[in-house]
Amino acid sequence: MTAADDQFDADADATIIECLDLGKPRSFFLYAGAGSGKTRSLVSAVRKTIDGEHGRHLTLTGKKIGIITYTNAACEEIKQRLEFDPRVEVMTIHAFAWSLIEGFNADIRQWVAKNLEEELAKLEEQHRKGRLSTKSGAERLRSMESKRRRLARLDSIIKFIYSPTSDNRSRDSLNHSEVIAMTAAFLTSKPGLRRMLVSRCPVLLIDESQDTNTALMDAFLHLEEEFHGRFSLGLFGDMMQRIYLDGKERLDKVIPPRWALPRKRMNHRCPSRIVELTNSIRRDVDGEQQVSRSDAERGVVRFFIAPQVGVDPSAIEAAVRQRMATITGDPDWQNSDTVKTLALEHLMSARRFGFVEFFESLWGIDNFRTNLLQGTGAGLGFFTRDVLPLIKALRANDRFGATAIIKASSPLLDRATLQEAGSNQVAQLGKAKAACDGLLALITEQPDVTAQTVLEFVAQTNLFVVPDTLAPFVLGDASAAAAEDNADQGDQVEGSDNGEADDISPELSAWSKALEAPLSQIERYDLYVQGQSQFGTHQGVKGLEFPRVLVVINDDEARGFLFAYDKFFGIKEKSKTDLENEAAGRETGSDRTRRLFYVTCSRAEKSLAVVYYSPDPELACDAVLQYGWFEQVEVELLN
Repeated sequence: MTAADDQFDADADATIIECLDLGKPRSFFLYAGAGSGKTRSLVSAVRKTIDGEHGRHLTLTGKKIGIITYTNAACEEIKQRLEFDPRVEVMTIHAFAWSLIEGFNADIRQWVAKNLEEELAKLEEQHRKGRLSTKSGAERLRSMESKRRRLARLDSIIKFIYSPTSDNRSRDSLNHSEVIAMTAAFLTSKPGLRRMLVSRCPVLLIDESQDTNTALMDAFLHLEEEFHGRFSLGLFGDMMQRIYLDGKERLDKVIPPRWALPRKRMNHRCPSRIVELTNSIRRDVDGEQQVSRSDAERGVVRFFIAPQVGVDPSAIEAAVRQRMATITGDPDWQNSDTVKTLALEHLMSARRFGFVEFFESLWGIDNFRTNLLQGTGAGLGFFTRDVLPLIKALRANDRFGATAIIKASSPLLDRATLQEAGSNQVAQLGKAKAACDGLLALITEQPDVTAQTVLEFVAQTNLFVVPDTLAPFVLGDASAAAAEDNADQGDQVEGSDNGEADDISPELSAWSKALEAPLSQIERYDLYVQGQSQFGTHQGVKGLEFPRVLVVINDDEARGFLFAYDKFFGIKEKSKTDLENEAAGRETGSDRTRRLFYVTCSRAEKSLAVVYYSPDPELACDAVLQYGWFEQVEVELLN
């Protein structure tokens, strides 16, 4: 019955194709749960549209079907599946946003100036509350001076630039968060820009719409309201899989009644037992339920409960893998490299994979979390896209690779420097070689060298441009030089100071602690966010699938920044804030917890194990069974 399974959601696919009729376009919100073949439906609908008379219309008018994707990888996949058809414009959200506002230099200048003035006002207020002679005072002064320099230079910038895939650190560049915020503001305030977007893309499809920035999604919804009947906004997504906090809460509740609401309910990924489980997890949220394929295997699910204290997590999790190998008859469960471990709080993965000292303080800052999960931002990129690739090439004695990196990114060998050097270019090359040799010697002689020490070496040798995010932590003239050559970027200081003598703003304090960690931890962090470890990030595993999944839950270890499983499973009482939010219909910690549990459980293609470290295992066992999500034989207590 495989063919019947493949046609199960044919009505949803037909509705999408109907909505893309350029003669009478209609907006829609497609519910597409885990493993439902959302991307296949998107590609199929676009292909059928451009292969017919609508395709000829697009060719003659120069209009395009716009597709906004979640990641660069998804963008490339869709382009390939559509054979790079020129009538389809596939971009990430950042690239699409920039394509709308690029060239509006006067408006950009005005927006950036206002934004900098607001940030300066906040910093000045913090500084007035603090003490001038402390480290915090000095660092705030540097940050304020950096912003003032950027503000003073704005009038001299003729053209602003931006790259969705780089850290945008030149004087005339914009950063990622600025581009998104600016695009939302311009779409809202500029009718001409809205008309231009609709004329360029009469159809705009947004993948993973639940994670699109709230302000930008609101701007798209307002645009659709203005141009409905002439414009189709197609939202693909699943509110249970919303990961980022800046995504629009309850997006599905603000969809106008005139929109189409197709549903894809077949889960082509998971075995039937796991589909039953994920249906149970979301039943009380929105009532959306999936159906497993008729040829799906039954699959195996187990929920293990261990004490929260007095145990060795690595030993417990090894025992669980061994137990799963026995239950499933699958020997690959015994090998940690063939089991995807999904720690629902990133700090848990950071501890297991060995980068917690670098990660923990940064993760504690709300404004940093999106960058941390995506591996973006000027501060992170300085290490992961400049320093670490060079170190890798130097360690491998790859002179060609090292030279390519230096030519591409180092101010020592940029075009302006070499032109200025004139006949002394050989001496400039010697400086670059000496800097590389010194960096290799540093990391060889000090295997546990800190990120701070490497940062200071890079600044002293001018090997790479130090972004303003990190400039306050570089001593001496090098800091000022780095800041002077750099544009002020958006992941800088935005916190508050409590006025204590040795306090600094939360953002600066977080970076100060992170830089004390060994550089090797940033290497492990980089592998983690790229999905190259046995552990997964929320962002990294959404849309992906793995044969064997081990989900680890431990509120005590996670320290409750965002998620609270003890409260979710009823082991601890909900906080007053959560009760107030619940009564007011606002998002609670339990809402976030349930979504993350759904996302991770729905990754499994064959078998799933959950390990819950509980302060009261016996009570936890009773509470979990009362939920009715797991059968009694599926719940095991571990000592």
